[in-house]
Amino acid sequence: MASKYDGLARIIIQNVGGKSNIASLTHCITRLRFKLKDESKANTDVLKETDGVVTVIQSGGQYMVVIGNHVPQVYDAVVSVGHLESIAEAPGDDAEGGGPKEKMNPFNAFVSIVTGVFTPFLGVFCACGIIKGFLALFVALGVLDGAGGTYNILYSLGDAAFYFLPVILGYTAAKRFKLPEMEGLIIGCAMLYPYVLSGSGMDISNIFHIPVIMPAAGDYTSSVIPIICAVAFAAWFERLYKKFIPDTIKMFAIPLITCIVTICLTFWIIGPVTSLLSDGLSAVFTAINNFSPILMGLVVGALWQALVMFGLHWALIPLAMVNMQTIGYDAILVGMFGTTFAQTGAVIGIWLKTKDKKLKSLCPAAVISGIAGVTEPAIYGITLPKKMPFIRTCAISGVAGAVLCALGVKSYTMAGLGVFGYTAYINTAENSMNGMILAVVVSIFCVIAGAICEFLFYKDAPAKKTETKAAAPAGAAAAGKKSVLAPMSGEVKALSEVEDEAFSSGALGQGLAILPSEGRLYAPVDGTVSTFFPTGHAIGLLSDDGVEVLIHVGMDTVKLEGKGFTPKVAQGAKVKRGDLLLEFDIPKIKAAGYSVLTPIIITNTDDYSDIVSTDAAKVSHGDSVITIR
Repeated sequence: MASKYDGLARIIIQNVGGKSNIASLTHCITRLRFKLKDESKANTDVLKETDGVVTVIQSGGQYMVVIGNHVPQVYDAVVSVGHLESIAEAPGDDAEGGGPKEKMNPFNAFVSIVTGVFTPFLGVFCACGIIKGFLALFVALGVLDGAGGTYNILYSLGDAAFYFLPVILGYTAAKRFKLPEMEGLIIGCAMLYPYVLSGSGMDISNIFHIPVIMPAAGDYTSSVIPIICAVAFAAWFERLYKKFIPDTIKMFAIPLITCIVTICLTFWIIGPVTSLLSDGLSAVFTAINNFSPILMGLVVGALWQALVMFGLHWALIPLAMVNMQTIGYDAILVGMFGTTFAQTGAVIGIWLKTKDKKLKSLCPAAVISGIAGVTEPAIYGITLPKKMPFIRTCAISGVAGAVLCALGVKSYTMAGLGVFGYTAYINTAENSMNGMILAVVVSIFCVIAGAICEFLFYKDAPAKKTETKAAAPAGAAAAGKKSVLAPMSGEVKALSEVEDEAFSSGALGQGLAILPSEGRLYAPVDGTVSTFFPTGHAIGLLSDDGVEVLIHVGMDTVKLEGKGFTPKVAQGAKVKRGDLLLEFDIPKIKAAGYSVLTPIIITNTDDYSDIVSTDAAKVSHGDSVITIR
């Protein structure tokens, strides 16, 4: 996705000597930190004169481009524009490239990952679902020959996104987990190579004489979870070992090692685990069905979409097929019939309720494909990312499944999904359409219930609040005085005494520095912790009256990687003056060779007419040290 910093990113990349001159890249709270292969190739003077760049500092083998508070956004743009994912080092080991990770429960984490890898191709995914739906409709109406060339070619287009899901997800998951995209793509391709498809006739029973157990479906076509797990492992594994590979062979050695190890472990472990889960589920559902078909319908209806996401629904399909062959009908898969209609109804309700233009634009295509039984666009694009709509559709589907089973509805053939699944419930032996009529009624109930639930209960996520500053009248100072308290006790120093040009020059804003006498940092204002760097050495606050304060404990302490720093609050926390924000070990920091002189900067200095620092030689935390007019 394009960023407003893409232009600046291109200028920076070009003037640090180009992509080929960058050995690694990370960022701290104010600056991009490059390690360049040859610093003489960088155009430092050009960068210093570039709008958006505060200054450039060369120190300790690092080439630092000082940006200011919005450095995370510029960092993301540089990585994206330059395709530097393979050499970008996430600050504080934060895979998202800055800021502490939000703590998530397992369900939310799973949703975040799955929807994150589906989001980049949702539009194409919806389009393919619509194509499949219309083709099925035209064949059912007799308008199109289901064995003709037009159908075959257009079906290939519509089904491609589903059949080759591991390839597509290999690419998008690689971007999500910071693995080079081509590696993720190749891993996905290997999982769908003709040799490893069911019915290929090739020997795929082992790798290095270690047995391979394929999933219950026979192969990995249309699967989701295996490739996501494979790429997640590959990204972690590559970060673990790549620093030990000599630069001269990294270009081919890293993808060689990553791809071989990952594909072996995928076929050895991920596939077998999926198969074991499928076998276990098969036994569980058989026991439930023997106990109570109504309970079976409830469980299958409620869990079907989750089972499909993990590819575990294949545990039930063989059971249904055996039933049809032996007794002429099946009651197990009847429970899942309402799922597509509940999803479709939920999307209709969200479509009517939401004011989010982007979300609203996804709904029509999801509805069309959902009616035809293709619900992936609805699930991965709309209901699952919003969580509660997905849960509500599962509940509706469970009720529908229980009702169908309670009414004795049975399926007599493996038909299509959505409206094309009605024919499965026609009992041709008795020439009875009662089952189909009941299926139609229940499906309409699911659509209406899903739509009403979302219309009543769905709420758009609150718009993210942007940190806006109260603009002072043109040519006039911001009204009133504002005060910033000392965040720590110690000796007061002028900014000019700080051994860092970005601070000492005042380029990042006016303020002062304190040489702390104790390792505690307190809130100097009432407000919000707008930024807390993962390593704990720097914190940004936005006061309730609009003052932006940056506190940077020590110089170059980012290199300690959090050692000696103990945060006491999280990013986003509301704080009051005097609240303890951070504890830091002064002896440990000094022993590592770093200064603890701490700048306290007003980063939105330009919003005010005057910034006055105290003339006291020493202060205690809580003393007023900066007055702002």
